[in-house]
Amino acid sequence: MTRKESRLLDTNDPFPQMEMQLISGETLKVPEGLGEGYAVILLYRGHW
Repeated sequence: MTRKESRLLDTNDPFPQMEMQLISGETLKVPEGLGEGYAVILLYRGHW
């Protein structure tokens, strides 16, 4: 189920800014924390 305000990213769309808590306890700011070039982000929700 999609949310009313969500939309899919298209080619050349900027990645939305967000902060993610890493397993190590550090916080990663996306996209500025990824550097230049391509990146792959894998998200694991854990349990439902």
